[in-house]
Amino acid sequence: MKSIFPAIFLIALQFLYFPNTSLSSTAGVHSISRLLQIQDRQRAPPSVQEAAASAVLRRLLPAHSSSFHFRIIAKDQCGGDYCFVIENHPSYTRTGDPQILISGTTGVDIVAGLHWYLKQRCGSHISWDKTGGSQLSSVPKVGFLPRVQEAGILVTRPVPWSYYQNAVTSSYSFAWWDWNRWEKEIDWMALQGINLPLAFTGQETIWQKVFQEKFNMSTSDLDDFFGGPAFLAWSRMGNLHGWGGPLPQSWLDQQLDMQKKILARMYELGMTPVLPAFSGNVPAALKRIFPLAKISRLGNWFSVKNDLKWCCTYLLDATDPLFIDIGKAFIEKQLQ
Repeated sequence: MKSIFPAIFLIALQFLYFPNTSLSSTAGVHSISRLLQIQDRQRAPPSVQEAAASAVLRRLLPAHSSSFHFRIIAKDQCGGDYCFVIENHPSYTRTGDPQILISGTTGVDIVAGLHWYLKQRCGSHISWDKTGGSQLSSVPKVGFLPRVQEAGILVTRPVPWSYYQNAVTSSYSFAWWDWNRWEKEIDWMALQGINLPLAFTGQETIWQKVFQEKFNMSTSDLDDFFGGPAFLAWSRMGNLHGWGGPLPQSWLDQQLDMQKKILARMYELGMTPVLPAFSGNVPAALKRIFPLAKISRLGNWFSVKNDLKWCCTYLLDATDPLFIDIGKAFIEKQLQ
């Protein structure tokens, strides 16, 4: 499968040291500005983002698929910031024509503008199923959508990024999701204006390839390392190993395919997915293969009764040259 997502999806969090504290704030702003410029250059083409936003509308309100027109605009039209603009469509003359024009700097901003309009002008509510779901009965019929003021409505994003999830969400919620559920969640992200979501699905398949191809590990070495789907977060953080496993190859392959779909959809909407990197957590076999590496065994996490079969994982020291080798190999394989 040819990659359609650029390298910008790997977000590096840089902790910069400035001896002159009076310069740190300015330098930090410049660093963020440079990152935003790179991100904007790497984003999906406007036509792709507009089409992705229209697809969200069709899934959410199929009867109103022609009631809205979406358009990507430059940040210059928003004073240099990210924003959405809601206007009455200038070409509307009869039922069936687009009534409302929503412009945005990204596909996410457009969809967030749609949500804003449905909530503020139509009295609707869009949430997760457990907290009410999509309550859209108040949206008027086609041709009767509320107009907005002639000058339009401009809403500027207060910060460049809206971050979503934490490292354990994958085990709390996502472990058993299929693509239909993921598609619904990504739609929800866009409607809420989220543009910096974690994308941790499928990383075990990448680690499998890295450890087997680059570091001479066997399937049994990794069966002892990877936790089961409902415990992946704790396995990834080094709290336990092997618990709930092993992971079938069919599951590993399926998760990698799922990740490709997730990233493709996030890219189409103009999001910036945050991918995993190497934290130092390693299989026990690495100590055997590299006996001189600085590898220490952690204490019990109070989860598996001090049973060494499951507890007390291994951590590679960040100052060891092997740390760089493994981290680089993982990122290169992930990009590939």
